[in-house]
Amino acid sequence: RRPPRSTLSSSSAASDVYKRQVMGIPKTIDNDLFGTDHCPGFASAAKYIATSLMEIYHDARVYDIGTITVVEAMGRNAGWLTASGALATYAGNGPDLIYLPEVAFDVNKFISDVKNIYDKSGKCIILVSEGIKDKDGKLISEYSKGEMKKDSFGHAQLGGLAAYLADALTEETGAKVRAVELSLLQRCAAHCASKTDVDESFMAGKAAVEAAVEGETDKMVAFERKYVCGKYKCKIKLLDLSEVANTEKKVPLEWINEEGNGIKEEFVEYALPLIKGESKVKIENGLPRFVNLKKG
Repeated sequence: RRPPRSTLSSSSAASDVYKRQVMGIPKTIDNDLFGTDHCPGFASAAKYIATSLMEIYHDARVYDIGTITVVEAMGRNAGWLTASGALATYAGNGPDLIYLPEVAFDVNKFISDVKNIYDKSGKCIILVSEGIKDKDGKLISEYSKGEMKKDSFGHAQLGGLAAYLADALTEETGAKVRAVELSLLQRCAAHCASKTDVDESFMAGKAAVEAAVEGETDKMVAFERKYVCGKYKCKIKLLDLSEVANTEKKVPLEWINEEGNGIKEEFVEYALPLIKGESKVKIENGLPRFVNLKKG
């Protein structure tokens, strides 16, 4: 998967070499592009993650025995997707602890945090970003795997974090511990898409085409948040690609609690308007119907 910032940077460079018009549309569930309030795709992935955490919460309470569940979400350097678990907590059925890559992770403190909750309630659900690192910048995933394989961009291929932390908790607590890796499901769960997200995605594509037809180039379509009579509205603006390329937007530290293991209300207020509405999925014989495009 090509990082969107790299794509925008390459597109901008190409327009300097070749005579062409370039318009960027910020599609990334990571929600880490600079200059836009949010990115198309993020809200639907956030809705899926929050919904899944709520379902895991209720599944864990089916049993009388104590259980600990470690859930791993995407997020290499920015924790927007993992922070979405706070929406489930807001609804009263979410994770007890949330850890983002914006804050250094300490395994011993993590185990202590979990024990404090598990000893009181006999249950604990934890949501972690795949890219959490220790104070020295080492990926926690590397604790068990050693040096990790690299992708074509030189980035470590992440995964397996939940399993590592689950093993550590089993050894320390003796509890029944499950590891859940949401993986690709986060970005392909069309059945759980946000209608707001779908509508805004179409709006972004339309704005990009119209701007290109009018002669604009080397721009990215961005979203600007407005409130009209107290109601959320999304407005389109254009940014220079040079402003956006290779700049990463992370979850503000002031939206993370002082302990580094939870998300504050500011994030919930930011994300709630984005996940509203249900996208209608065509159903055929009880299953979703997908469009299959023939290659020429």
